[in-house]
Amino acid sequence: MTEHTPKAVVTAGTGGIGLETAVGLARRGWDVTLVARDPARGEAAVARVDEAAGRGAGRFVRADLSSLAATRRLGERLAGEGALDLLVNNVGGMWTERWESPEGIEASIALNHLSPYVLTETLLDALAAAAPSRIVNVTSSAIAAAETVFDDAEPAGPHYGLAATGRAKLAHLAHSVELAGRLESRGVSVLAADPGAAATDNAALMTIDILPPALRPHWEQIRKGVSAPVTSAARSPLAAATDPALEGRTGLVVGPDGTVDDTLLAFVTPELTEAVRRWTAELMATAARAS
Repeated sequence: MTEHTPKAVVTAGTGGIGLETAVGLARRGWDVTLVARDPARGEAAVARVDEAAGRGAGRFVRADLSSLAATRRLGERLAGEGALDLLVNNVGGMWTERWESPEGIEASIALNHLSPYVLTETLLDALAAAAPSRIVNVTSSAIAAAETVFDDAEPAGPHYGLAATGRAKLAHLAHSVELAGRLESRGVSVLAADPGAAATDNAALMTIDILPPALRPHWEQIRKGVSAPVTSAARSPLAAATDPALEGRTGLVVGPDGTVDDTLLAFVTPELTEAVRRWTAELMATAARAS
């Protein structure tokens, strides 16, 4: 009987935390599909994954995950390939300047919440077919800076990248907890992973303008905090993806040290979850009209 080689998909997998997570999975015997936009980076990332595995374990699939239509097409393609053991929704980011997705959605919302939302929904049957399987959603302590109001697509007033990303990550964490309850009977665990601050390419582009004015006196402290190597930051998503102690557990957050940490779950309330559910539906309807 042929031994089963587990299959994983890692979004934004050609650099930073995503690539280190993919390399860690490959070392543990996984086949890994890396999803990103740049074929040159994809080729280099696959070479690293293959080297770590000592075999051809990596594959690059090109997709623009800022586009919800492209994300859905990606999900349909991957779902057509059969059962999937693990989905790591690592895509996301934080930007100083506001920009929009092809559907006209502010990018922090599109990449940190809606894109993983769409990809996950498209792959649910494939994940259930491989049960017990896992979904790992990379979250962020930026949640602590979020404005927890979801009446409109974006809060009124100036755009601050930290607050915008925190709000989108909070929305996705609330969705993750709700999804965990929905999928538990299908054998699919949903875990959030907080990698902590790390010296990623995205972090290197940050300027003080990313902060709301009240936080700007702490800029140097924040900048110095974003210095941990991405290899250590991958500890959290790798633990969420592979730790045997988490088998059958769901709706949890794995902290930067690779252990369960419920700190960020304190921000998720039933009222907020219901507001996020309505907000997400409205955003998806807006995106559909723009497609």
